Amino acid sequence: MRGQKSHQQVTVQIAELCDKADLSASRVQQLVNAVWTRFGTTKAIVSIAIVDDERISRLNEQFLKRRRTTDVLSFNLSDSQNPSEKCFEIIVNAQLAARCAKHAQHSPQDELALYIVHGLLHQLGFDHQKPDQAEKMHQAEKQILQQLGYDFVYN
Repeated sequence: MRGQKSHQQVTVQIAELCDKADLSASRVQQLVNAVWTRFGTTKAIVSIAIVDDERISRLNEQFLKRRRTTDVLSFNLSDSQNPSEKCFEIIVNAQLAARCAKHAQHSPQDELALYIVHGLLHQLGFDHQKPDQAEKMHQAEKQILQQLGYDFVYN
């Protein structure tokens, strides 16, 4: 585990399980805080794992029965007995971020930041299955990332 930071009512735990990641703990904390501030979310623990293609593919198959790599997996691990305390696990793929960033001509850190925000927004009820929902989610992602100085990540 690389870091554990607490800000207001959000505790962020970060595990780097891939050598391709180059996103500082303070930047990850900023991302989580920006989402929490924007949406007024209650007390939470957010665990973020930065992994490679192989690990996220195994987890994707194990939990979602999909045999492929993906950018982000997002899980609500909250205890139903205590709904006021939220616990989320966000797993992001650093290898895919590096490939996508190269193709889109921005940094892997910007791509990873998008994946983290995307996973958090899923846990706050955002979805992208329908075009109108996808537009809302992408606008929120774009605004949060631009607020923190990340490059525009959607082409």
